[in-house]
Amino acid sequence: MRIKRWTAAATALMLVTAACGSDDDTSSDDGGSDATTADGSAGSDLEGTLRVLIHQNPGSVAFFESFNEEFEAANPGVSIDLSIVEADALNTANQTRLTAKDIDVTTISLFGFDKAVQDYMEGVEPPSWQQLIDAGLVKDLTGEAYLDNYDEAAIESGSYDGGVYAVALGRTTYSGMFVNDDLLAEVGLETPTTFDELVAACAAIEDAGFKCMIAGGQDGWPVHVGSYGILGSLFPDQAALAEGLWTGDNAWNDEQGQDLFNRFATYASLLDEESAGLTGDSAAQRFTVGDVAFGPSGGWNAGTIEQAGADFAWSYVPFPGSDDAANNQTLYGKVDMSLAVAEETPVPELASAYLAAFSEPDNYNAFANATGFIPTQPTAVLDNTLGQSISPILQAGDFAIGLEQLIVVPTGAGQWANGWEGARWLYLGDFSDPVEAANQAQSDWESGLNAG
Repeated sequence: MRIKRWTAAATALMLVTAACGSDDDTSSDDGGSDATTADGSAGSDLEGTLRVLIHQNPGSVAFFESFNEEFEAANPGVSIDLSIVEADALNTANQTRLTAKDIDVTTISLFGFDKAVQDYMEGVEPPSWQQLIDAGLVKDLTGEAYLDNYDEAAIESGSYDGGVYAVALGRTTYSGMFVNDDLLAEVGLETPTTFDELVAACAAIEDAGFKCMIAGGQDGWPVHVGSYGILGSLFPDQAALAEGLWTGDNAWNDEQGQDLFNRFATYASLLDEESAGLTGDSAAQRFTVGDVAFGPSGGWNAGTIEQAGADFAWSYVPFPGSDDAANNQTLYGKVDMSLAVAEETPVPELASAYLAAFSEPDNYNAFANATGFIPTQPTAVLDNTLGQSISPILQAGDFAIGLEQLIVVPTGAGQWANGWEGARWLYLGDFSDPVEAANQAQSDWESGLNAG
């Protein structure tokens, strides 16, 4: 296995490329189709060079180096050429190499198929991945048997214009909160399942001498990330909200929108004043001290909490943003890793066999645990506290792509058009009144619509 390394900044996305032939190999153009595992359990007449491009991430790099060796051992006629690229070079590399037909399987988005331009949008530019598909450079994977191993949200995140163009391999959630289960038990509380229960729990927790809630107020953005559960609880159909804002069926300052901003204000008031001096990372570390009940944050902070050695029982649950517990069951988030195949790959069967082998449940489960990504296969379980907490949610299919990945702000909109960030504005003092904040958000949103 040959490895090439290119430079850029680390994130979580992958590109697999399949090409026929190598410097020392006289392979067939398409190879066979017998290889479906990387452990040698299925003999293979596959031949050719498979070029695989991934981003610079220690967990995924280590996994793929090992997986590729196993795949080569199971398929003696195959050589895998692994390249590693930094995330900020992916778009340029994809555009250049796909256009030049110098690539066979590629990653075309860092966050799944986010910010797709829809028919109801005007005056906005399609994202890079959409331009590549529209140009006919990416293969439609519809009908591939290995897609059946992934859950509906994963398939949807790689779908566009009636086809499936990418396999989503990992994701993160940003709409939940970490819960100090031992602290709640000491105070005599159950984990709150509604917004009213959360507010009441905070009062009881503070009366008992503990802190209710912290977030990374110094960084700013962790505050509104912590409020995504409120957004999802009140607007469970995030795609419909994005469309409604464009068409006028929704507004940041209509009745439901104002309810959202009012809850943003309440949430901001629940954050302990200590949050002002905490970054996103230090807030996660601070949670491990044990005197804080709730840490609204993305699931990515689970690693920090575990590495810090929290000596109390904790869990991760959907943030209860609604007063109806039934509306607080879903985790919202984004895709962190995707695989796609070039339309003009000369070895489509080899590329398909590689993705099929990777998608085998045992192989995929090993990948998820090596990287720490939230699984996109319902049978996979992270072997850590986060995985144990969210496994029932994933198995029930209660994961959805969040608004931030679905919405495109109108060109020319004002600085406050991103209404989903309202909790941060209210916490930082940009606005003291949630009515004023909602009105400003809608005004700035409409300035973009009118400019179009």
